[in-house]
Amino acid sequence: MECSVSNLDVCNLAYTGQLEELKRCLQSDSTLAFKRDQDHRTALHWACSAGHTTVADFLLALGVDVNLQDDALWTPLHIAASAGRDDIVRALISKGAQLNSINQNGCTPLHYAASKNRYEIALMLLENGADPNATDKLASTPLHRACAKGNYRLIQLLLKQSASTNIQDSQGNTPLHLACDEERVEAAKLLVEHGASIYIDNKEKKTPVQIAKGGLGVILQRMVEG
Repeated sequence: MECSVSNLDVCNLAYTGQLEELKRCLQSDSTLAFKRDQDHRTALHWACSAGHTTVADFLLALGVDVNLQDDALWTPLHIAASAGRDDIVRALISKGAQLNSINQNGCTPLHYAASKNRYEIALMLLENGADPNATDKLASTPLHRACAKGNYRLIQLLLKQSASTNIQDSQGNTPLHLACDEERVEAAKLLVEHGASIYIDNKEKKTPVQIAKGGLGVILQRMVEG
């Protein structure tokens, strides 16, 4: 089949995983692999979104810029991390993807891995130099996000990788505030074991213990006071 295609067609082929068709079309105009659609996304962004590893590998081998940002400043790595595309994340990192790039919300790929419970991806990002204490526009760290969702293994991982327990977000909440508010008992206990303060006030002048439900506040108080 002859290809008379636009960059939109190439993006669609990448998104639908039609590798052989994509190869044929790029033979006539290889520059289309590097061009953006109306959302400023390249074919690589779309391959990452849909999880087509072979398409992503092919585009990376062509030399497509791994760090291009779309109109919302998402890189391919943001998209792959958020969508849970382990193999593609690994490939992007091997090609020099910027681990701490921020999108228009101030989020790094690790923020999405933490909130969506993408453990293996979070591990890859952290082992390759992602900042566990990066803050988004609401001053939330990946640990805030993991605690709000109750992603216990992610919390363990972030703490092991030196995530700070006492950074306050734009509402003055620490990760412990969020864990207490959502009744994440085991997460709250783990945070206190790793130095989270039960005495920090948020903007409503409440400590984690004061917003804890059930008997959690008492448990944390006893842990601290011995």
